[in-house]
Amino acid sequence: MTPVLVFDIETIPDVAGLRVLHELPAELSDVEVAEFAFQRQRAKNGSDFLPHHLQRVVVISCALLSDEGFRVWSLAEPKSTEGEIIQRFFDGIEKFTPQIVSWNGGGFDLPVLHYRGMIHHVAAPRYWDMGEGDYRDSRDFKWNNYISRYHMRHTDLMDLLAMYQPRGSAPLDQLARLMGLPGKLGMDGSAVWGAWLEGRIDEIRDYCETDVVNTFLVFLRFQLMRGLLTADEHARELELVKSSLAATGAAHWTEFLAAWDASAC
Repeated sequence: MTPVLVFDIETIPDVAGLRVLHELPAELSDVEVAEFAFQRQRAKNGSDFLPHHLQRVVVISCALLSDEGFRVWSLAEPKSTEGEIIQRFFDGIEKFTPQIVSWNGGGFDLPVLHYRGMIHHVAAPRYWDMGEGDYRDSRDFKWNNYISRYHMRHTDLMDLLAMYQPRGSAPLDQLARLMGLPGKLGMDGSAVWGAWLEGRIDEIRDYCETDVVNTFLVFLRFQLMRGLLTADEHARELELVKSSLAATGAAHWTEFLAAWDASAC
């Protein structure tokens, strides 16, 4: 089978980059630098949300379904630098050539990884292959590659389900809960910066991983809707996910599975 890799990223303001771009004095704290950037952004468009190139990647979480089973893991600070995190993500694409799946990956995650990857000299030839590379099957990538919005090698579920209409987009948390899935647990993206400042990187990682599994479960329902999974096959995939998460014994998966059971009642 073609491996399926679902991914999600968590980011914080690129404080070092903001210092360089705005020539800010060294005595300003990271919090003050970020607040300076937030205020400028609010004045510009009414939102704290910083541009993609100023989002520093601190976690990439992945869920992989392959012939070897189902597993979830994260690439995260402080064990790795931002450049190492991004390189290892693209190395996985290089190794497995999976179908990648995201929720708003085309609108946020991938543009961030593009910009931040260039800053850190990341190499990602397989990902950028559009039919002109040296791979044996490179010609296939002319018609189905990771870059095109309308190809399935990268499936941005939010974009596709909305028929590429921003007004039709649904929040992952709400859709997941309407489908009887756990949804977000304990945190959302707006809380990541505060959690980072408090040193709660493990909580950020756990939150990102649960988002990835929610996305994977929505993807399974989409495959059922498309007729690519039968009802029995869909049920077996759900049991595989449950058993794989339970086997880890991790606290966030215990909470996730309990919420899933409660949501399904």
